[in-house]
Amino acid sequence: MAKKSVSVSLITLGDPDTLTGGYRYHRRMAELAPRNGARLVFASFPERPFPLAALDARDVWRTVREQDPDVVLLDSIAAAFLAASRAWPDVPVAAVLHQPPGGIDHGRLRTAVQAVLDRSVYRRVARLMVASDHLAEELARQGFADAVVVPPGRDVAAPDGPPADMRGGARAALLCVANWLPRKGILDLLDAVALLPEGAARLHLAGDEDADPAYRAAVLRRLDRPDLAGRVVRHGRLTGGQVARLYRDCDVFVLPSTREPYGTVYGEAMAAGLPVVGWRAGNLPHLARQDREGRYAEVGDVPALAAALRALIDDADLRARLGAAARERAAAFPTWEETARTFFATLREIS
Repeated sequence: MAKKSVSVSLITLGDPDTLTGGYRYHRRMAELAPRNGARLVFASFPERPFPLAALDARDVWRTVREQDPDVVLLDSIAAAFLAASRAWPDVPVAAVLHQPPGGIDHGRLRTAVQAVLDRSVYRRVARLMVASDHLAEELARQGFADAVVVPPGRDVAAPDGPPADMRGGARAALLCVANWLPRKGILDLLDAVALLPEGAARLHLAGDEDADPAYRAAVLRRLDRPDLAGRVVRHGRLTGGQVARLYRDCDVFVLPSTREPYGTVYGEAMAAGLPVVGWRAGNLPHLARQDREGRYAEVGDVPALAAALRALIDDADLRARLGAAARERAAAFPTWEETARTFFATLREIS
């Protein structure tokens, strides 16, 4: 029997082309919708200081009505702005969560207020989809036990360009793909690299350096200290193909993030055959097992992070073994095509 076509309006915040994991997830679903008998279009709240975007709820619902969807899908980044709205549509509404109630990267007061608003919205929807087992467990602790886990895909674009020497005379090339935000742990990573012996590693940083101006200033000050001279290469924002080239040409992936609801880049790095290093936090322990596909340290233990990196730098056989295991484990993670099939099948069930 042919699949029933489904039209989806996804309500988000700001520009859907923003370079973060959640926005990227939604763009891939929109691109793959036609292959799954579906259409996905966006309706965005303008970016305004929290919680002023809620004043635009009426306009967002008007856009949704003009799109005439079969299903409305709320992005967790925008859910709170609809908590007070009474103009919900007659079609089913679902939510897709890339963060817990209250969000991430916010202060304590906003997190507490937003968590209440988020939960009130999630109680009204027909289905919750989450990006990871870690996030599903966190939601279950808050009373939402039936969320459907639909993780991001592991596959990336083809590498852009021929192989290149990323080591630059060091024994290993380390790669961190992350926007410069406090929870990504870039300052801790720089401190760990500074503890490594001279000539041990060259660190490559890829990501949006302007995501948090205050944190950017702190990172730049740390980079200017003499103990990191010649050890770090900044790449800034890159295309998918350029990031894929870094995965291919580096030796170890490291991201000491304190709170990663999924961690798409961990899965991508593993699929490329890189052992992964980070904190024992967020979703990383669900993706990579200690001493099998990677190594992690307790949050904040910078010497232990440096030791995990040094073990992989000094032992090429260990690096190869963990990298091969990472590639094998990642092969069981879904591709974007598989994610899209589950994503649209879940929405089709409630349409």
